[in-house]
Amino acid sequence: MNMSTLEIRGLHVRVNTDQGPKDILKGVDLTVRAGETHAIMGHNGSGKSTLAYTIAGHPKYQVVEGSITLDGVDVLSMSVDERARAGIFLAMQHPVEVPGVSVSNFLRTSVTAVRGEAPKLRDWLKEMRGAMASLQIDPAFADRNVNEGFSGGERKRHEILQLELLKPSFAVLDETDSGLDVDALRIVSEGVNRVRATGKTGVLLITHTSRLLTHIPADFVHVFSDGRIIHEGGMEVARTIDAQGYEPFVGARA
Repeated sequence: MNMSTLEIRGLHVRVNTDQGPKDILKGVDLTVRAGETHAIMGHNGSGKSTLAYTIAGHPKYQVVEGSITLDGVDVLSMSVDERARAGIFLAMQHPVEVPGVSVSNFLRTSVTAVRGEAPKLRDWLKEMRGAMASLQIDPAFADRNVNEGFSGGERKRHEILQLELLKPSFAVLDETDSGLDVDALRIVSEGVNRVRATGKTGVLLITHTSRLLTHIPADFVHVFSDGRIIHEGGMEVARTIDAQGYEPFVGARA
């Protein structure tokens, strides 16, 4: 079994704003191994999404100090597409529209790039339709343009559809529960849990509430505040946040 390790050490990240450069991440240390599920919880603006986009390689975020490695290989030196081929996947909080590109073509092109060869068309259609059925996605969805006119729930299901088909070593899920009703949250969570059940994918869940964790339990819960992890534990941390908010952890250091 592939037991890859994603390591983040002393990560400091800065962004340029209208008021000048602003430090967002201020020394993040985190290790995620294949088969583990980690949750990062924190208030809006604490730096959670910055961490997600930095791992994925968004050019807006400038790494000024620290490292991210995948099995000892420098991730920060990789382009965005190289990171994807290496096994890093990001489910975005606000997926963007891609006019003129159908879901079917987008998915097959993505899978071809990651796997290194195009799947046979008959096999591919069976695989894609099976994954869509598991997520209760209408088959006609495959002919629509990527995220164009999609509801919030459709966009999130499409993200998890990508996750199931690409089978990455590490999946960063940024606010996957945002904007989902109860039924959509259950369906999306079941998709994530199917990937988790393989034991081959490390999952990093980013959320500011414990709602998602009632469906996707985490092995480790990290509390984020002001660009740092200030506390770490298990699901008891999420339960404390659910009952008392983040106040019990303010100023704490794991």
